[in-house]
Amino acid sequence: MEEYLPLIIQLVTGAVGGNVAGKLLKNFSLGTVGNTIAGLLGGGIGGQVLGMLGMGGAAAAGADGGMDMSSILGSVASGGVGGGIIMTIVGVIKNAMSK
Repeated sequence: MEEYLPLIIQLVTGAVGGNVAGKLLKNFSLGTVGNTIAGLLGGGIGGQVLGMLGMGGAAAAGADGGMDMSSILGSVASGGVGGGIIMTIVGVIKNAMSK
């Protein structure tokens, strides 16, 4: 179960990041459910990409075999930022297609 903890953290913080971005960027908001789904995707994808580059929480956890505060914070940051970015990209595309 511990090997999935960074991914779970990234998904949850991605959902939060998507909703925060939706509140801050009202023009690109997809609604609560849309922001959450885009955030989940962005959190998972963003966390995994940063992990492959050696910058995410999953990489730090895998390096020493356990979760410490820096790997948890890395997962939170990569998930939240990834969620906000994907929600914004999807919102921009949605707005462009509706014009």
